[in-house]
Amino acid sequence: MNDAPSPPVNRREAVADALAHLAPRLPDFEADSVLGRALASPGLRGATPGTAARLALIAYARHVFTDYDDLLAEGYDRDSARHFVLDDLNAALAAWGAAPVPEADPEAGGDPEDDSR
Repeated sequence: MNDAPSPPVNRREAVADALAHLAPRLPDFEADSVLGRALASPGLRGATPGTAARLALIAYARHVFTDYDDLLAEGYDRDSARHFVLDDLNAALAAWGAAPVPEADPEAGGDPEDDSR
C-alpha cells in the first residue's frame, strides 16, 4: 500500500502545492492571495507551478509588505525601488520560511504583471 500523496490534478492544486513547499509558514489567508495572483497573472500562465508560485509570492510580498509602491509613486525606477525594499522583502519571505531574493539578481522575482497590483 502506497501512502504517498497523490500528484496534483490541476494547475490550482499544482501551484498551491508548490507554494506550500516554498513558504511552509505562509498563513492560509496570505496563501490564498498569492495563489490568486499566480493564477490570474497572464505572465505566469506558461510558467511551471514552482516558478509561478515563487514569482507570485515575491510580487505579493513586495507590494503588500514593503514601501515598493510608494517608491514607484515618488518616481524611483523599478530597479532602485527593488533595491531599497530588498531587506523588507527578504524579512517577509524569511518569516514564511521562503528563500530570500539575492541582492546580485535585481530581476529575481520580477513582477510578471509589470508592477501592477
